[in-house]
Amino acid sequence: MVYDNKNVVLNELIGLKVMVLESLDKRQKGLKGRVVDESKNTLLIETEKGRKRVVKKISVFRFYPGRKSFRVDGNEINFRPFERTEKAIKFYRIRKKENK
Repeated sequence: MVYDNKNVVLNELIGLKVMVLESLDKRQKGLKGRVVDESKNTLLIETEKGRKRVVKKISVFRFYPGRKSFRVDGNEINFRPFERTEKAIKFYRIRKKENK
């Protein structure tokens, strides 16, 4: 799968490198690692210091699916993984307009 700024909110996040850019939980800000699991409300990130669970809704992430990186607000992905394709389509459309 080729990730781009428009479709990153629709695709699989498990396996991607990630960094927490902002979070209302100050302990989570700056965490980086690889996404190893995902639920509706959280991402489980494998960091150098072990696995950390990060709340999506209160965080902003930077995903690194390759050479490029994409900033994603947690609200854009705050769905169950299998529901994201349907429910995150509004964010896909917003991102599509921003890239024109």
